Amino acid sequence: MSILGWIIIVTFISGVLGTGLGGLVGCIARRDSSRIVSLFLSFAAGVMLSIVCFDLIEDALNPGSESGLLFLILTIAGLTVGYLTVFLLNRLIDNRTNSEVEHIDKDHPATADDLGELIHSDHYRHHKETGRWQEMFVAGIIMACAIALHNLPEGIVIGVSYAGAEGVRDRAGLVMAIVIGLHNIPEGMAVSVPLISGGMTRPRAVLVTALSGAPTIIGAVAGYALGGLGAAALCAALSFAAGAMIYVVFGELIPEAFLMWRSKAPAFAILIGMIVGLIVIYV
Repeated sequence: MSILGWIIIVTFISGVLGTGLGGLVGCIARRDSSRIVSLFLSFAAGVMLSIVCFDLIEDALNPGSESGLLFLILTIAGLTVGYLTVFLLNRLIDNRTNSEVEHIDKDHPATADDLGELIHSDHYRHHKETGRWQEMFVAGIIMACAIALHNLPEGIVIGVSYAGAEGVRDRAGLVMAIVIGLHNIPEGMAVSVPLISGGMTRPRAVLVTALSGAPTIIGAVAGYALGGLGAAALCAALSFAAGAMIYVVFGELIPEAFLMWRSKAPAFAILIGMIVGLIVIYV
């Protein structure tokens, strides 16, 4: 099998099946499963952090046998652009969904501190009781479109993880695909819950949710192609991927994990994830 075919399969599992699994979990999720989700998010954050700091950025600064001021500048620029890209996409998601799903009352917390609030199931339950199911359906469609757009740079991360100056780094790319797949589970839940609450059948809601992960494949192919255009392009692609993942780790995974379970356990899970990431990179 060609490396491009393998990348498509891996990103299909990570993007489509990962998001679809989240949609399935959203059909049967229990509010008391917050601690499990918190540990999954923390572990994924730790693995991502190791790969970003000890693999992606290092390779961006030294693509192949080359190094120098140009690659430092490209790395800084790529980190910034990657970070801001995912940040703006997340702002888009928040703005579009918040306009459709209002907070229940003025005392309702603005941030998620349990699984129900993370996937907005408490909002949708309230709207269902008040007969405003159309708003839930619209919010689910908007969320699906926003998540689809959000998955594009995540696919680029997987693609460039497979692109190297001396060939393919299978383990790094595979592990990055796995942790992004874990990260996609809560996002899939956030899409399926409003669709189901808005009247869509559960199988169809899971299918729509899974399809919102399809752009991951497009991003992966683009990232792999960009990484093969030369040392400067590889540097830019790797640093963009690193910047995108830095936002995902510190702007999404870690805050959500600690808000959902206020204890020392998520911090320990982050450490375990970092150790696993180091083992993958150096063993």
